[in-house]
Amino acid sequence: EEQLVESGGGLVPTGGSLRLSCAASGFTSDDYAIGWFRQVPGKERNGVSCIMRSDGTTDYNDSVKGRFTISSDNAKNTVYLQMNSLKPEDTGVYYCAAGPHCGVEADFSGRRYYYSMNRWGEGTQVTVAS
Repeated sequence: EEQLVESGGGLVPTGGSLRLSCAASGFTSDDYAIGWFRQVPGKERNGVSCIMRSDGTTDYNDSVKGRFTISSDNAKNTVYLQMNSLKPEDTGVYYCAAGPHCGVEADFSGRRYYYSMNRWGEGTQVTVAS
């Protein structure tokens, strides 16, 4: 059974850093993408970043460019999201998800969604104190 488990969330002050991990198990192929999403109460999940494990191609929401870095350790079947210079608006539950690619739907409001994702983790809470 394909499973994703997130870890690394917590409470940090503004300007702090966290590293989220997404550990994958049960996948029979390495040719898939991992996306990170953030969700706050009353709103839809929004794409933060995505990486294609086979070639390392990445994508970022404009709101996190220059602050967040996504990476993959394929030997450990784990994808990381290094989050630096955190802001209160980064607060939310962070989910990782797996799918065939990092295809994205986006609009000018900042909404970004990696639409191929079909396996989801349970999420990890990130809270940035103002």
